[in-house]
This record gives sequence, C-alpha cells and structure tokens, in this order.
Amino acid sequence: MIKINLLCVGKVKESYFADGIAEYSKRLSRFCDFSITETAEENLKNPTDGDVKNIVEKEGKNLLKKLSGKVYALAIEGEKFSSEKFAAEIQKEKNLGTGVITFVIGGSYGLSDEIKKNAKLISFSDMTFPHTLFRLMFTEQLYRAFCISEGTAYHK
Repeated sequence: MIKINLLCVGKVKESYFADGIAEYSKRLSRFCDFSITETAEENLKNPTDGDVKNIVEKEGKNLLKKLSGKVYALAIEGEKFSSEKFAAEIQKEKNLGTGVITFVIGGSYGLSDEIKKNAKLISFSDMTFPHTLFRLMFTEQLYRAFCISEGTAYHK
C-alpha cells in the first residue's frame, strides 16, 4: 500500500475544517497509508517584505527536514491538474513502484524557493485559498483521485 504524506505549515484551528479533513483521512485509509504532518507557522503582525521573506525561508527549512519520497508542492504557479489528471498522476507513481508520496501545502505566505526546487509543482486552480481550507479541499481531491482510479461511484 502506497504511503501518502501531507506536509503542511500551521495547524487547523477551525473544527469544521478539522472534521472534514478527519473524515476524508478516514476514507483514504482503504486506499493508502495517509498521514498529515504539521510544521510551525510563523506569524507577525504587519510584516515587512523582508519579514515575509524570512518567514517563508524559515518555514521552508522546517519543511525540508520532513520531505520524503516523490515530492509534490501545491503552488498557484504549478502545472494545472484536473481531478482526472491528479488521479492519473497518483496511479502513475503507484505503477512506478513509488512507495512514498509527499504533498506540501505552504503557509500564508507561500513556499520557499528551496521547497519548490525539490518538488514537482502542481496547482488545482489559479485562485488563492486559505491554507486551512485548501487542506480540506486537497484531502477531498486525494480521496476523489483514488475513487477515480478504483472506478467507484463517488466521482460521479
């Protein structure tokens, strides 16, 4: 069974997001060994451009320590993925014998260049989403991807 790591900056504080993420995590257990790892989020009130750069680099260093397997970073400038294309990408990795896939969701200010250099960049949309909301959206899309690959009725 393939292992899927979701590596995220920050914690989910809203119970309604956490409940949805937990539900899709439970559903994913029939398809993969799924785990979520959270790293510290750096927050400053009214950060300068220099502060933002430092925050992104610090968060990036924390993320780099946790990367394993095939790495995908969720970034607006990444390659656009439909649900079907996302399913095909995961299936391709499974067929190649990839044992571990790590997906990375950055914090409020995005991902460091170092993370982006070490990952395939993918995007679900040209829109920007709060990272906690996107974590829920991602877990749903990951579940949908496995359902597409398995031919279950969920995707319809």
